[in-house]
Amino acid sequence: MRVLLIGANGYIGRFVADRLLADPAVQLTALGRGDDADVRFDLASGSPGALTRFLDAVHPGVVVNCAGATRGGARELTRHNTVAVATVCEALRRSGCGARLVQIGCSAEYGPSQPGSSTAEDAVPRPGGPYGVSKLAATELVLGSGLDAVVLRVFSPAGPGTPAGSPLGRLAEAMRRAMQSGDGELKLGGLGAQRDFVDVRDVARAVHAASLSAAQGVINIGSGRAVRLRDAAAVLARVAGYGGALHELDGPPGALRPAIGHPRPDPDHTLPVAYPYPDGCGSWQQADVRTARDRLGWRPRIGLEESLADIWMEAACRI
Repeated sequence: MRVLLIGANGYIGRFVADRLLADPAVQLTALGRGDDADVRFDLASGSPGALTRFLDAVHPGVVVNCAGATRGGARELTRHNTVAVATVCEALRRSGCGARLVQIGCSAEYGPSQPGSSTAEDAVPRPGGPYGVSKLAATELVLGSGLDAVVLRVFSPAGPGTPAGSPLGRLAEAMRRAMQSGDGELKLGGLGAQRDFVDVRDVARAVHAASLSAAQGVINIGSGRAVRLRDAAAVLARVAGYGGALHELDGPPGALRPAIGHPRPDPDHTLPVAYPYPDGCGSWQQADVRTARDRLGWRPRIGLEESLADIWMEAACRI
Protein backbone atom coordinates (compact mmCIF):
# COMPACT_ATOMS: atom_id res chain seq x y z
CA MET A 1 0.00 0.00 0.00
CA ARG A 2 1.43 3.34 -1.05
CA VAL A 3 0.56 6.13 1.39
CA LEU A 4 1.07 9.85 0.80
CA LEU A 5 1.47 11.60 4.15
CA ILE A 6 0.95 15.35 4.23
CA GLY A 7 2.34 17.18 7.27
CA ALA A 8 4.84 14.51 8.36
CA ASN A 9 6.86 17.05 10.36
CA GLY A 10 3.97 18.22 12.54
CA TYR A 11 3.20 17.11 16.07
CA ILE A 12 0.80 14.34 15.04
CA GLY A 13 2.37 13.77 11.63
CA ARG A 14 5.73 12.68 13.06
CA PHE A 15 4.13 9.85 15.00
CA VAL A 16 1.89 8.88 12.10
CA ALA A 17 5.01 8.60 9.93
CA ASP A 18 6.72 6.38 12.50
CA ARG A 19 3.64 4.15 12.75
CA LEU A 20 3.27 3.78 8.99
CA LEU A 21 6.97 3.16 8.46
CA ALA A 22 6.78 0.31 10.97
CA ASP A 23 4.29 -1.47 8.69
CA PRO A 24 6.31 -3.42 6.08
CA ALA A 25 3.32 -3.37 3.73
CA VAL A 26 3.35 0.45 3.52
CA GLN A 27 5.37 2.50 1.05
CA LEU A 28 5.43 5.99 2.50
CA THR A 29 5.92 9.27 0.66
CA ALA A 30 6.00 12.50 2.67
CA LEU A 31 4.77 15.77 1.18
CA GLY A 32 5.32 19.05 2.99
CA ARG A 33 6.85 22.50 3.09
CA GLY A 34 10.13 21.48 4.76
CA ASP A 35 13.40 20.56 3.08
CA ASP A 36 13.30 17.05 4.55
CA ALA A 37 10.00 16.17 2.84
CA ASP A 38 10.21 13.73 -0.05
CA VAL A 39 8.27 16.29 -2.08
CA ARG A 40 8.07 20.00 -1.26
CA PHE A 41 4.61 21.46 -1.71
CA ASP A 42 2.68 24.16 0.14
CA LEU A 43 -1.00 23.25 0.24
CA ALA A 44 -2.01 26.77 1.23
CA SER A 45 -0.52 28.34 -1.89
CA GLY A 46 -0.07 25.46 -4.34
CA SER A 47 -2.61 24.76 -7.06
CA PRO A 48 -4.87 21.70 -7.17
CA GLY A 49 -3.60 21.05 -10.70
CA ALA A 50 0.02 20.74 -9.55
CA LEU A 51 -0.99 18.37 -6.76
CA THR A 52 -3.11 16.34 -9.20
CA ARG A 53 -0.10 15.80 -11.46
CA PHE A 54 1.89 14.56 -8.50
CA LEU A 55 -0.91 12.21 -7.40
CA ASP A 56 -1.15 10.76 -10.89
CA ALA A 57 2.61 10.17 -10.90
CA VAL A 58 2.85 8.57 -7.44
CA HIS A 59 -0.58 6.91 -7.52
CA PRO A 60 -1.09 6.48 -3.75
CA GLY A 61 -3.81 4.22 -2.38
CA VAL A 62 -4.24 6.41 0.72
CA VAL A 63 -3.64 10.11 1.39
CA VAL A 64 -3.28 11.10 5.06
CA ASN A 65 -3.53 14.81 5.80
CA CYS A 66 -1.97 15.82 9.13
CA ALA A 67 -1.08 19.33 7.99
CA GLY A 68 -2.57 22.47 9.45
CA ALA A 69 -2.11 25.38 11.83
CA THR A 70 -3.25 25.68 15.44
CA ARG A 71 -2.29 29.30 16.06
CA GLY A 72 -2.63 32.59 14.23
CA GLY A 73 -5.35 34.92 13.08
CA ALA A 74 -8.54 33.87 11.33
CA ARG A 75 -7.06 34.49 7.87
CA GLU A 76 -3.97 32.38 8.52
CA LEU A 77 -5.99 29.57 10.11
CA THR A 78 -8.40 29.55 7.18
CA ARG A 79 -5.56 29.43 4.68
CA HIS A 80 -3.76 26.50 6.33
CA ASN A 81 -6.74 24.54 7.65
CA THR A 82 -9.50 25.15 5.10
CA VAL A 83 -8.03 26.31 1.79
CA ALA A 84 -5.34 23.64 2.05
CA VAL A 85 -7.93 20.89 2.49
CA ALA A 86 -9.95 22.27 -0.44
CA THR A 87 -6.80 21.87 -2.53
CA VAL A 88 -6.38 18.25 -1.43
CA CYS A 89 -10.02 17.38 -2.13
CA GLU A 90 -10.01 19.03 -5.56
CA ALA A 91 -6.74 17.33 -6.53
CA LEU A 92 -8.07 13.94 -5.47
CA ARG A 93 -11.27 14.49 -7.45
CA ARG A 94 -9.26 15.34 -10.57
CA SER A 95 -6.74 12.53 -10.14
CA GLY A 96 -7.18 9.05 -11.48
CA CYS A 97 -5.49 7.48 -8.44
CA GLY A 98 -8.75 6.84 -6.57
CA ALA A 99 -6.99 7.29 -3.21
CA ARG A 100 -8.75 7.12 0.12
CA LEU A 101 -8.43 10.29 2.24
CA VAL A 102 -7.79 10.26 5.99
CA GLN A 103 -8.22 13.79 7.32
CA ILE A 104 -7.16 14.83 10.83
CA GLY A 105 -9.89 16.90 12.44
CA CYS A 106 -10.12 18.12 16.02
CA SER A 107 -12.47 18.34 18.97
CA ALA A 108 -12.52 22.14 18.72
CA GLU A 109 -15.00 21.63 15.89
CA TYR A 110 -17.60 20.67 18.50
CA GLY A 111 -17.06 23.68 20.74
CA PRO A 112 -18.36 23.74 24.35
CA SER A 113 -20.36 20.76 25.60
CA GLN A 114 -22.50 20.04 28.64
CA PRO A 115 -20.42 19.11 31.72
CA GLY A 116 -20.71 15.41 32.42
CA SER A 117 -21.69 14.52 28.85
CA SER A 118 -19.83 12.51 26.22
CA THR A 119 -19.79 14.05 22.76
CA ALA A 120 -20.72 11.67 19.95
CA GLU A 121 -20.16 12.20 16.26
CA ASP A 122 -23.77 13.20 15.65
CA ALA A 123 -23.51 16.20 17.99
CA VAL A 124 -24.18 19.54 16.29
CA PRO A 125 -20.80 21.33 15.95
CA ARG A 126 -20.67 24.80 17.49
CA PRO A 127 -17.01 25.86 17.40
CA GLY A 128 -16.17 28.65 19.79
CA GLY A 129 -13.25 30.25 17.97
CA PRO A 130 -11.57 30.70 14.57
CA TYR A 131 -9.46 27.54 14.89
CA GLY A 132 -12.49 25.31 15.38
CA VAL A 133 -14.36 27.12 12.62
CA SER A 134 -11.49 26.60 10.15
CA LYS A 135 -11.23 22.90 11.02
CA LEU A 136 -15.00 22.37 10.82
CA ALA A 137 -15.04 23.98 7.37
CA ALA A 138 -12.33 21.53 6.32
CA THR A 139 -14.36 18.61 7.63
CA GLU A 140 -17.42 19.77 5.70
CA LEU A 141 -15.33 20.03 2.53
CA VAL A 142 -14.12 16.45 3.00
CA LEU A 143 -17.56 15.06 3.77
CA GLY A 144 -19.10 16.84 0.79
CA SER A 145 -16.34 15.92 -1.66
CA GLY A 146 -17.74 12.56 -2.74
CA LEU A 147 -14.37 10.96 -2.00
CA ASP A 148 -13.70 7.76 -0.08
CA ALA A 149 -12.84 9.70 3.07
CA VAL A 150 -12.85 9.61 6.85
CA VAL A 151 -12.26 12.45 9.32
CA LEU A 152 -10.69 11.57 12.66
CA ARG A 153 -11.77 14.17 15.23
CA VAL A 154 -8.85 14.07 17.64
CA PHE A 155 -9.52 15.37 21.14
CA SER A 156 -6.59 16.74 23.23
CA PRO A 157 -3.38 15.00 22.10
CA ALA A 158 -0.65 14.50 24.71
CA GLY A 159 2.65 12.69 25.12
CA PRO A 160 6.14 13.13 23.67
CA GLY A 161 6.55 16.15 21.46
CA THR A 162 3.68 18.04 23.10
CA PRO A 163 3.99 21.67 21.93
CA ALA A 164 5.30 24.06 24.57
CA GLY A 165 2.32 26.36 23.95
CA SER A 166 -0.29 23.72 24.79
CA PRO A 167 -1.82 23.57 28.31
CA LEU A 168 0.21 20.50 29.31
CA GLY A 169 3.35 21.91 27.69
CA ARG A 170 3.01 25.20 29.61
CA LEU A 171 2.32 23.27 32.79
CA ALA A 172 5.51 21.22 32.42
CA GLU A 173 7.58 24.30 31.63
CA ALA A 174 6.22 26.17 34.67
CA MET A 175 7.10 23.21 36.89
CA ARG A 176 10.57 22.94 35.38
CA ARG A 177 11.26 26.60 36.13
CA ALA A 178 9.97 26.23 39.67
CA MET A 179 12.25 23.27 40.33
CA GLN A 180 15.19 24.98 38.69
CA SER A 181 14.81 28.06 40.88
CA GLY A 182 13.95 26.08 44.03
CA ASP A 183 10.48 27.59 44.43
CA GLY A 184 8.48 25.85 47.14
CA GLU A 185 5.16 26.81 45.59
CA LEU A 186 3.81 27.03 42.09
CA LYS A 187 0.91 29.32 41.23
CA LEU A 188 -1.03 28.24 38.17
CA GLY A 189 -4.11 29.54 36.40
CA GLY A 190 -6.70 27.93 34.18
CA LEU A 191 -6.73 24.55 35.91
CA GLY A 192 -10.51 24.25 36.09
CA ALA A 193 -10.96 23.07 32.49
CA GLN A 194 -11.59 19.39 31.91
CA ARG A 195 -10.32 17.82 28.70
CA ASP A 196 -10.18 14.39 27.10
CA PHE A 197 -6.45 13.69 26.68
CA VAL A 198 -5.34 10.99 24.24
CA ASP A 199 -1.73 9.99 23.68
CA VAL A 200 -0.35 11.04 20.30
CA ARG A 201 0.96 7.51 19.71
CA ASP A 202 -2.56 6.17 20.12
CA VAL A 203 -3.70 8.80 17.61
CA ALA A 204 -1.12 7.44 15.16
CA ARG A 205 -2.51 3.94 15.69
CA ALA A 206 -5.98 5.26 14.88
CA VAL A 207 -4.71 6.85 11.65
CA HIS A 208 -3.10 3.56 10.65
CA ALA A 209 -6.33 1.68 11.38
CA ALA A 210 -8.39 4.24 9.42
CA SER A 211 -6.03 3.91 6.45
CA LEU A 212 -6.75 0.18 6.29
CA SER A 213 -10.49 0.37 6.98
CA ALA A 214 -13.49 1.18 4.81
CA ALA A 215 -15.02 3.50 7.45
CA GLN A 216 -16.27 6.87 6.24
CA GLY A 217 -17.62 10.00 7.89
CA VAL A 218 -16.47 11.40 11.24
CA ILE A 219 -14.90 9.28 13.99
CA ASN A 220 -13.91 10.59 17.43
CA ILE A 221 -10.44 9.74 18.73
CA GLY A 222 -10.06 10.28 22.47
CA SER A 223 -9.72 8.45 25.76
CA GLY A 224 -13.41 8.68 26.62
CA ARG A 225 -12.58 10.32 29.96
CA ALA A 226 -12.39 13.98 30.88
CA VAL A 227 -9.55 14.96 33.23
CA ARG A 228 -9.36 18.24 35.13
CA LEU A 229 -6.15 20.13 34.41
CA ARG A 230 -5.59 20.56 38.14
CA ASP A 231 -5.55 16.73 38.49
CA ALA A 232 -3.13 16.48 35.57
CA ALA A 233 -0.92 19.02 37.35
CA ALA A 234 -0.90 16.86 40.48
CA VAL A 235 0.10 13.78 38.46
CA LEU A 236 2.84 15.74 36.71
CA ALA A 237 4.17 16.97 40.06
CA ARG A 238 4.36 13.37 41.27
CA VAL A 239 6.09 12.21 38.09
CA ALA A 240 8.55 15.11 38.26
CA GLY A 241 9.25 14.67 41.95
CA TYR A 242 8.14 18.22 42.70
CA GLY A 243 7.40 18.47 46.41
CA GLY A 244 6.20 22.05 46.47
CA ALA A 245 2.64 23.29 46.86
CA LEU A 246 0.38 23.84 43.86
CA HIS A 247 -1.90 26.88 44.11
CA GLU A 248 -4.56 27.69 41.57
CA LEU A 249 -5.12 31.31 40.64
CA ASP A 250 -8.88 31.68 40.66
CA GLY A 251 -10.86 34.59 39.27
CA PRO A 252 -14.49 35.68 39.56
CA PRO A 253 -17.11 33.56 37.79
CA GLY A 254 -16.97 34.02 34.04
CA ALA A 255 -13.70 35.94 34.17
CA LEU A 256 -10.73 35.11 31.98
CA ARG A 257 -8.10 33.05 33.75
CA PRO A 258 -4.43 33.57 33.03
CA ALA A 259 -2.66 30.94 30.99
CA ILE A 260 -0.89 28.20 32.90
CA GLY A 261 2.39 29.46 34.27
CA HIS A 262 2.01 32.84 32.56
CA PRO A 263 0.80 36.29 33.62
CA ARG A 264 -2.70 37.42 32.77
CA PRO A 265 -2.90 38.31 29.07
CA ASP A 266 -2.97 41.90 27.90
CA PRO A 267 -6.53 43.31 28.09
CA ASP A 268 -6.38 44.16 24.38
CA HIS A 269 -5.77 40.50 23.50
CA THR A 270 -8.24 38.67 25.72
CA LEU A 271 -10.73 36.13 24.43
CA PRO A 272 -14.49 36.71 24.43
CA VAL A 273 -16.02 36.09 27.84
CA ALA A 274 -18.38 33.52 26.28
CA TYR A 275 -15.35 31.34 25.49
CA PRO A 276 -12.83 31.85 28.30
CA TYR A 277 -10.63 28.94 27.14
CA PRO A 278 -8.20 29.40 24.24
CA ASP A 279 -9.50 26.40 22.28
CA GLY A 280 -13.06 27.71 22.39
CA CYS A 281 -14.29 24.51 24.03
CA GLY A 282 -15.51 25.86 27.36
CA SER A 283 -14.90 24.08 30.64
CA TRP A 284 -15.63 20.49 29.57
CA GLN A 285 -14.96 18.06 26.74
CA GLN A 286 -15.21 14.29 26.73
CA ALA A 287 -15.35 12.04 23.70
CA ASP A 288 -17.76 9.23 23.00
CA VAL A 289 -15.32 6.77 21.40
CA ARG A 290 -17.64 3.87 20.65
CA THR A 291 -17.54 4.50 16.90
CA ALA A 292 -13.73 4.18 16.85
CA ARG A 293 -14.04 0.88 18.73
CA ASP A 294 -16.78 -0.50 16.49
CA ARG A 295 -15.58 0.70 13.08
CA LEU A 296 -11.81 0.83 13.47
CA GLY A 297 -11.23 -1.78 16.18
CA TRP A 298 -9.31 0.95 18.02
CA ARG A 299 -9.00 1.63 21.72
CA PRO A 300 -6.53 3.90 23.53
CA ARG A 301 -3.68 1.99 25.15
CA ILE A 302 -1.48 4.62 26.78
CA GLY A 303 -2.65 6.23 30.02
CA LEU A 304 -2.31 9.89 30.91
CA GLU A 305 0.39 9.24 33.52
CA GLU A 306 2.67 7.74 30.87
CA SER A 307 1.92 10.65 28.54
CA LEU A 308 2.76 13.14 31.30
CA ALA A 309 5.97 11.27 32.14
CA ASP A 310 7.11 11.65 28.55
CA ILE A 311 6.17 15.33 28.52
CA TRP A 312 8.15 15.83 31.72
CA MET A 313 11.18 13.94 30.40
CA GLU A 314 11.44 16.36 27.48
CA ALA A 315 10.88 19.41 29.73
CA ALA A 316 13.48 18.21 32.25
CA CYS A 317 16.10 17.94 29.52
CA ARG A 318 15.92 21.73 29.19
CA ILE A 319 17.19 22.28 32.75
